[in-house]
Amino acid sequence: MTKYATVDPTTGTVVREFATMSDADADQALVRAADAYRLWREVDLPDRAAVLAKVAELHRQHATELAKLMTLEMGKPIAQAEAEVELSASIYDYYATTGPALLADEELDIAGTGRAIVRTAPIGPLLGVMPWNFPYYQVARFVAPNLLLGNTILIKHAGSCPQQALRIAEIIDAAGAPAAIYQNVFATTDQVATMIADPHLQGVSLTGSERAGSAVGAHAGRHLKKCVLELGGSDPLIVLPGADVDTAVTAAVAGRFWNAGQACTSSKRMIIEASVWDQFVPAFVEQAAQWRAGDPMSEDTRLGPMASVAARADLSALVDDAIAKGAVVHLGGEVPDGPGAYYPATVLSGVTPAMRAFHEELFGPVAVLHKVESVDAAIELANDSPYGLGSAVFTRDENEADYVANRLDVGMVGVNTTIRSAPDLPFGGVKNSGIGRELGRFGLDEFANKKLVRIV
Repeated sequence: MTKYATVDPTTGTVVREFATMSDADADQALVRAADAYRLWREVDLPDRAAVLAKVAELHRQHATELAKLMTLEMGKPIAQAEAEVELSASIYDYYATTGPALLADEELDIAGTGRAIVRTAPIGPLLGVMPWNFPYYQVARFVAPNLLLGNTILIKHAGSCPQQALRIAEIIDAAGAPAAIYQNVFATTDQVATMIADPHLQGVSLTGSERAGSAVGAHAGRHLKKCVLELGGSDPLIVLPGADVDTAVTAAVAGRFWNAGQACTSSKRMIIEASVWDQFVPAFVEQAAQWRAGDPMSEDTRLGPMASVAARADLSALVDDAIAKGAVVHLGGEVPDGPGAYYPATVLSGVTPAMRAFHEELFGPVAVLHKVESVDAAIELANDSPYGLGSAVFTRDENEADYVANRLDVGMVGVNTTIRSAPDLPFGGVKNSGIGRELGRFGLDEFANKKLVRIV
């Protein structure tokens, strides 16, 4: 089988295969990106914004088709896929309408005579290495700000999302973008490394695993290329005595099982203060049980298959290890019979540091419940993780919420809500969750030349 293939996760059937590009084609893609950059950076900002606005329009115009492709290639329930297409369109819209103002020159208040201006300029061709779990959204949040800036883009999408990768390229082309400002590349791992080393390329953004991020970050550093890494997460969701427990349960269940739990910012660890444990746990298990696996093409299905049998096997190994070492199973926990990559909504408690599931990311529909005796114990447990992406704290006490939020070693904190991506909010983490920020005005700064213009 080729590296790039559509494999239906409901059956495991190979639907369509695509060949990887040749080394010569990879080299030529870089040359085209560099040539296109010299032209694209000179296009007036309103005209670049107009291309993004058209990209948003075309996402909405083809929303049903795009959503069905996502469901076919990675199993996302169709209603959730449609929501992702709309989120992606909103990101292109945001940078088309708000982005130009964010790129305005900033005049500094300086000592002495003269003036000093910071001007935000592009830096050149960029490479994006994209994951399979949010195939349109992940591309949008990298591509929209950088095309607005005047950078050009090469996208190496996940091997399991080739048809979506091709459609994104077609949409950007149909939006009136000049040739080669955006190119889809069916590249190999070795070709990605060669691209990062090439003098034409000025930066790389990867969303993916810790292992992939470490490799790409090391290679980018070796060649002095700017990189942004959005990696894994094991997000804590803390429920304190002052919480509206019903609200916390509903948010925690949706936050854990949306997209079959295959999201970096899924609420993977529920940290419950002892006084509300007996109220939270049965309600959480009851709601989790309503997320039954089904046909992802049905509008009524909330839990589809995982993206692949291999991903399910990795998740199942973590769950089996925990159960073998004494974890309590409240729901699920067994690979179902039958075809496809289905895995049931699963709830565990009693997970200890002796179990892999304590520190490793559970990238699938598995929730871990922890009981703690105090606010400080909740903070300590939340921070006892190699990851630091998102988090949530539920309490109606604003002082308590602020106390917890200030002490969590994460990039994002939701108070009485889980972390949900929005075009105007910064996204990113600390520790092993990555480097850099995306979206909002921050998405315009990562691959920008903040050029000082000194006038005397």
